[in-house]
Amino acid sequence: MDSTLALASEGYAWLPDRWRAHTGPIVRTRLMGQRAVALRGVEAVRFFYDERHVRRRGALPEPVVATLFGHGGVQGLDGEAHRERKALLMGVAASPEGVEALAEQFALAWEEAVPGWREQDTIVLFDEAGVVLTRAVTRWAGVPVAGQEVRPLAADLLAMVDGFATAGPRHWRARKARKEREAWLAGLVADVRRGSAPVPEDSGLARIAWHRDADGSLLPADTAAVEVLNVLRPTVAVAWYAAFAAHALHRWPAHRERLADADHAYAFADEVRRFYPFAPFVAGRAATDLTWEGEHIPAGTLLLLDLYGQNHDAEVWGDPYTFRPDRFRHGDIAPDVLVPQGGGDAATGHRCPGEDATRALIAALAARLAGLSYTVPQQDLAIPLGHIPTRPRSGMVLAVE
Repeated sequence: MDSTLALASEGYAWLPDRWRAHTGPIVRTRLMGQRAVALRGVEAVRFFYDERHVRRRGALPEPVVATLFGHGGVQGLDGEAHRERKALLMGVAASPEGVEALAEQFALAWEEAVPGWREQDTIVLFDEAGVVLTRAVTRWAGVPVAGQEVRPLAADLLAMVDGFATAGPRHWRARKARKEREAWLAGLVADVRRGSAPVPEDSGLARIAWHRDADGSLLPADTAAVEVLNVLRPTVAVAWYAAFAAHALHRWPAHRERLADADHAYAFADEVRRFYPFAPFVAGRAATDLTWEGEHIPAGTLLLLDLYGQNHDAEVWGDPYTFRPDRFRHGDIAPDVLVPQGGGDAATGHRCPGEDATRALIAALAARLAGLSYTVPQQDLAIPLGHIPTRPRSGMVLAVE
């Protein structure tokens, strides 16, 4: 039976529910009329991220490309083209120096925002974190944005993420946001190349604008715009984790004191990424006829890797529904075990190149939340699993003192 409607209604619970109803190493189903097979587990992560087994080109549904990733971006490439483009984004977003600089810009933007929050009765942390993150990442990437333009840009970047897995108004808002922001950034790339928009030579914007792809040619301006958004959008998506971090501190306030310790802040960040739902699964296509644990998978089959299920698997974590950052204190969790942003090797594979930056930003944000004086008014703190991507319904309303 086709499971498209079931996925839309059940959200994150859809695949875990299928695993509970099946025996064997895979789940067979159909999505949008296509044959699909779901995999799960540490070895499945390694199998899925082997390019001999799975390709990405043509695997992503058009609604996801048109909202979340953009046409021509690194997520839809394979082989040498993917490695070449991934090296560009790793150089921009994943160097230790770059991650540290981004965290510093975030800290500066946070401190600039706090006085304004104190002047309001309440703030919605999800929205305000989006603004802070937008201000930080545009400064860091060298994208010129005037002060009054930061909030509308933040709203558009959040909309691209919020609308990728749904139909209706949220989806069309996401499409509109991407179309308009790609056009703006393509014009900005063209201005950089003409010399009419001077930006620092080592900035992310300049590096992407002047990048030459595997064939030696500059990226088309619209493709370069997609890759600039691949730096901005995932950074601003940390707003979801900001709401989750505040939710965790509200439920388990004993962590507030401990977040002054940097090691605990990073452990807290990893537990937030594991415990709370972000990506339910990732998708690819079988590059050839495959066999997984004795099960035949025909070439072209849509393959789903269950991320949410693995991050809540009792066989992997022991107590998956206990929020326990200390499980990450000793740094012995393998990268293919914790997979909130995918698995594999970030430098050569399809693992998110911004994962280190995400961890640093959540750690910095959690530490600052712990040091901020605020109360949590009565509100709806439920996290609906049928909503992808989900967050606390209220967005985490805070009264900052």
